[in-house]
Amino acid sequence: MDEQRGRARIVRSALFLALWLVGSTGCSDEAPDPERFAVPDGLETPARAPCAHRDERKMALWGDLHVHTMLSSDAWNYDLRVRPDGAYRYAFGGEILLPPNDANGQGTRRARIDRPLDFAAVTDHAEFLGEQLLCTDEISPAYYTETCRAIRDATAPTDSPLGFKIMHPFPSREVEICGEDGARCAAALEKGWAETIAAAEKWNDTSAACERTTFIAYEYSSFRLGSNLHRNVIFRGSAVPKRPVSYMDVQREWELWSLLDTGCNESGSGCEAIAIPHNSNISNGRMFNVDYPGTNSSEEEAARARLRIRIEPIVEIMQHKGDSECRRGVPGVIGVDDALCDFEKFENSAFRARNGDDPPGECYDGFLQDTVPHLGPNCLSRRSYVRYALAEGLAEEARIGVNPFKFGLMASTDTHNAMAGGVEERSWPGHLGIADGSPEARLRSGDSGMGNYSNGPGGLIGVWAEENARDAIFDAMQRKEVFGTSGPRIEPRFYGGWGLQPGLCGGEDVVGDVLGRGDLAVPMGGDLPKRVGEGGPTFAVWARRDLFSSASRS
Repeated sequence: MDEQRGRARIVRSALFLALWLVGSTGCSDEAPDPERFAVPDGLETPARAPCAHRDERKMALWGDLHVHTMLSSDAWNYDLRVRPDGAYRYAFGGEILLPPNDANGQGTRRARIDRPLDFAAVTDHAEFLGEQLLCTDEISPAYYTETCRAIRDATAPTDSPLGFKIMHPFPSREVEICGEDGARCAAALEKGWAETIAAAEKWNDTSAACERTTFIAYEYSSFRLGSNLHRNVIFRGSAVPKRPVSYMDVQREWELWSLLDTGCNESGSGCEAIAIPHNSNISNGRMFNVDYPGTNSSEEEAARARLRIRIEPIVEIMQHKGDSECRRGVPGVIGVDDALCDFEKFENSAFRARNGDDPPGECYDGFLQDTVPHLGPNCLSRRSYVRYALAEGLAEEARIGVNPFKFGLMASTDTHNAMAGGVEERSWPGHLGIADGSPEARLRSGDSGMGNYSNGPGGLIGVWAEENARDAIFDAMQRKEVFGTSGPRIEPRFYGGWGLQPGLCGGEDVVGDVLGRGDLAVPMGGDLPKRVGEGGPTFAVWARRDLFSSASRS
């Protein structure tokens, strides 16, 4: 019976792909020229003043690296009118206005963060950034086209003519908006990207005070065949590509990694980037897949695994669309049942909407599984969850010599209200503009669409860095000395090594005692040094609670 179901899935997949091809309005671009995304000559990160406050033993800093503004088409559809400059203003203590909007298009709800962040990044969707700007600019030649009218009339991403394209395996631009050669959208895209860059550069504090740090960034938003494969791309400094690489340019994640590697990290231009996957919980097992489509040998698989972990050293484990760490009842998981894996299961709403009271089935994992359409999260796989991916990575390392999933953990909000770091729960005004702009909407049942009780404020990323500056924070992310929480600013610290003494935590200077071990102890994210002496490694773990959160005060 299972074999028959597998063959049926393959047949449905082939028919579905045929319909995609027949229904396509055109072919996507050929393999993109890396020069289109190369850093312009002479662009490099400017010098900055040394931070007055620097701690070689490192300090905990808090940020949000997943923030959408009105430049994202889905946020605009929910009536958000806050630009990147406003998102940074909110992140660092200023006020913004949220929908519903008045007759002049101004928001009527005031929002201010409870505590300013140390660092932030606006990550608007690269997909349709050009179309979004053209269709909302009355002097644009595309403004009065039927497609632009439909985009403006949409009240949710699924209503927009553009929404289907990030699922299509061969997406194409709308000729009516972009023109036959796509030049209009390309020019508008560069204009929007320039606004994103300018806002980050304006708010990045390069004085010795180092009060706030911003990163130039964007989101690559693949929802290929109905499975979430989104990534936030974060750049170290001011040297960035001419335009962001989107799903409209490359449809597979390893093509994104390759372009970031060759066009940025290895270009000698000063450009450096990482990508952060998010919402593996709604990826139908594809976020942490180990089938390496298109490779022909274990050597090619190992090369791709090395590329992946080089570009993606950390993963977003928590945000407003729920927790992606683990899940109860997932097939193929070894170990005891963990009741805490019921925490923030956003995907349950999608499963209920599609399956009613019946639990979702296991994701097909056989021949041609990579071509099976899902049209949203509709099946269960251990490869959708970070905890189990860590085990998959160890198995891969044993098989091909490289662990593609040896990542650190972080969290962020994914706000579509430009509320960078807005995780305070008691006054949380939602994250989707008018879609959850009222308490009644935020308390709706989880199968009633976007903006309901299955959504929450999301989380924050914490880093251990020497100072609040781009290089120090980016280095912390690359070495994976990071952590994520569901909002509270707790400060966990973890070291592993050889010869750490049992009475360590009773000492007056725990950090100093650990650091005194030199190369025999490494922080979270590090690789254990070579074994010294007999016995196993020892670990030191301690944490400080959030002394200023509303939960701590209650």
